[in-house]
Amino acid sequence: MINLKDLEYGELEELLLSMGEKKFRAAQIFKWLQLGVTGFDEMTDISKPLREKLGKVSFVSSLAIEEKYVSAVDGTVKYLFRLPDGNCIESVVMRYHHGSTICISSQIGCRMGCRFCASTIGGLYRSLTAGEILDQVIFAEKDMGERISNIVLMGIGEPLDNYDNVIKFLHNINNEKGKNIGYRHITLSTCGIVPGIYRLAEKNIPITLTISLHAPNDGIRRTIMPVSLRYSMDELIKACAFYADRTKRRISFEYALIRGVNDSMENADELASIVRPLHAHVNLIPVNKVEERDYRKGSRSEIDAFLHRLTSRGVNATVRRELGADIAASCGQLRKRAAGIKDGE
Repeated sequence: MINLKDLEYGELEELLLSMGEKKFRAAQIFKWLQLGVTGFDEMTDISKPLREKLGKVSFVSSLAIEEKYVSAVDGTVKYLFRLPDGNCIESVVMRYHHGSTICISSQIGCRMGCRFCASTIGGLYRSLTAGEILDQVIFAEKDMGERISNIVLMGIGEPLDNYDNVIKFLHNINNEKGKNIGYRHITLSTCGIVPGIYRLAEKNIPITLTISLHAPNDGIRRTIMPVSLRYSMDELIKACAFYADRTKRRISFEYALIRGVNDSMENADELASIVRPLHAHVNLIPVNKVEERDYRKGSRSEIDAFLHRLTSRGVNATVRRELGADIAASCGQLRKRAAGIKDGE
């Protein structure tokens, strides 16, 4: 059985043609899929015979809200969604003056093993399909009753470890017959899958690429991010330079500040020397507390000192605003608890 939301618009047209239907039916069905219908009977302008034919070869995916938390501080909404197979994923909606941004997951679990991240504890169960990624946007909008204007692929999982499904999702979310969210309103975050960065560059989709760097050299990075054992810093930075040149889009780097690990002034100097030639932006993130890890964030003065060191060396850098602090809005914790996952499993 085919999940219709896994199909790109052209593939949906081809399916309908193979069933002896007209291509224009694709526009009607595609519209209904974006509205969060859970069955074919809700597609009221589709004939009953066509609905019956569709029901024999396909289905419409959905998500159930397992848990929902709303920040009393800033209105951030955190969802624990349950999939039909019983697995859970997390999504977070953040409100800004320019509109709402949703941070979505691309996998159930993660195999990247970053030491400061709760999402990777327990490893990877499976990747999400294109439709399951899309459903997070659809059902968050449906629940809140408002339009989401920006998307960040920065939740549970590594997007470039699920490359094909993520690309299909990007095409569908951008389609003018669907949500029609512009590529420039979409950010994809990767821990540094070098071949995936080159593949994405060749696609030349004008999204924003963000690199989870978190260290200024291979020595530190290898202790906290196992992906760097496969792809060195030099290889990663070369891939970033290629991406920026091919797409004419500025790269951003995420840098989780971990007290005593990567937050010295020497680390700031090293980081500046790496990112300055790329004219990249650095987003400093005070590390989130993970129960199974002993990493801690520095004081506000220590964070500000690191920021000042970067900016004094010509780097465009900011400290990420901490949203949803009262609901533990960082990803991974809710799923880990719901699945009963412990470190080492």
